[in-house]
Amino acid sequence: MDRLPITRTHRKATLAVGLGMFFDIYEVFLAGVLSGVLTTQFHLTKAALAPVLGSTFIGMFLGALVLGRAADRFGRRGAFLLNLGLYSVFSLVGAFSPNAVFLMVSRFLAGIGLGAELPLADTYLTDLLPARRRGRYVAWAYTVSFVGVPFVGFLAHSLFEHTVLGLAGWRWIFIIGALGSIVVFFLRRSLPESPRWLDSMGRTDEAEQITARFEREAVAEGHQLADPSPDDSSAGAEAGTGRTPGTEVSPASSAGPVRTLFRPPYGRRTAMMLVFHLFQTIGYYGFGTMVPLVLAAKGFPVGQSLLFTALTYLGYPVGSALSLPIVERFERKFLIIWAVVGMAAFGLLFGSAHAMAAILIFGFLYTATSNVFSNSYHIYQAEIFPTALRSTAASGTYALSRLATAVMPFVLVPVLNKAGVGALFAVVCAALAIVGINIAVLGPRTTGRRLEAVNQQ
Repeated sequence: MDRLPITRTHRKATLAVGLGMFFDIYEVFLAGVLSGVLTTQFHLTKAALAPVLGSTFIGMFLGALVLGRAADRFGRRGAFLLNLGLYSVFSLVGAFSPNAVFLMVSRFLAGIGLGAELPLADTYLTDLLPARRRGRYVAWAYTVSFVGVPFVGFLAHSLFEHTVLGLAGWRWIFIIGALGSIVVFFLRRSLPESPRWLDSMGRTDEAEQITARFEREAVAEGHQLADPSPDDSSAGAEAGTGRTPGTEVSPASSAGPVRTLFRPPYGRRTAMMLVFHLFQTIGYYGFGTMVPLVLAAKGFPVGQSLLFTALTYLGYPVGSALSLPIVERFERKFLIIWAVVGMAAFGLLFGSAHAMAAILIFGFLYTATSNVFSNSYHIYQAEIFPTALRSTAASGTYALSRLATAVMPFVLVPVLNKAGVGALFAVVCAALAIVGINIAVLGPRTTGRRLEAVNQQ
């Protein structure tokens, strides 16, 4: 797989994965833009708003644990289809919520479907793409997905005060998410299973058939394929798959044992990613989901704050696109660290700004920088674990970020209300500092390296 050029199937998989992640991003940032609307619609107090906003993320936490492990046991493709199916159904149900409790339950169930979407995407594309192009194409998938952030911002602004076909505008935002994800479901049905995963499960013949299809496609597109080198087979094989360099053993027949993630060399990496996801959530999602409330605290009316939020959110796809030329040129570990420094600086400047121009400029710069950070770490978190446990590890550690996001409104909203915008961004910057130090001390290098080399014991 590493010696293959990029083919039509690689590009199709990147697009299908990116479109699926679009709806995950859409849902995460939906919480922020709808906070003011739902408070008015259901007459919620600030205390009652937090569990409604957090319910989706609690569902995502459970979904990441369950579906992430399922992808290592039963296959990446099936888990992909299951998560989108669950999300589509319960997002549509949520559109017709008669009260806040019904909405909270439907958002929780939709969250289960989306919980493992991003780490599953990281795992699948990491399995499929050649090492020298892995970072760039994963970044392309995220660039497609992050169009969802300004999309939901402008959609909320456009529908906020309108009724369409007898339904309030906010309900159409859920309906649009459900219908769009159904289209992606059918697009993903034609994707191949991961050959790396099939091989790790002992299904070598199936893995060979899919790999041969990639090879035939590459030749048909005019590429010449070099003969496989010894390193493409047994040498440097991954830990956790039942193979060691230079040794022939029976292939695995199930996902690797979870305890492997807590033994050398993976115990250090697992601990690093658990700390990382606990605190990166505050810096990354804390900004995006709190922006409407921050702008309201600065005195802007809801309609105007939604417009400012949408304009600020343009930085997410722009920043993702800016990462494309650099994720393969620079070590991803250091890209993560420098992006964290930039986020902290722009966050403080945004928090202290009061003029409209300054708010838009620093908000845009924050979101753009945060997506260089996001793309880098999503590539990184899947690279540092072996195939047999890649989805379990990426989803299991990422699940902590979902739980942290669910708890975040209970922490950040009171900080904003009691201590103000400055204190809120001080908390955000402290979390980002912990993220940067954690990666600097514990993170391995991965850029341009074969997965087997990164994960060799």
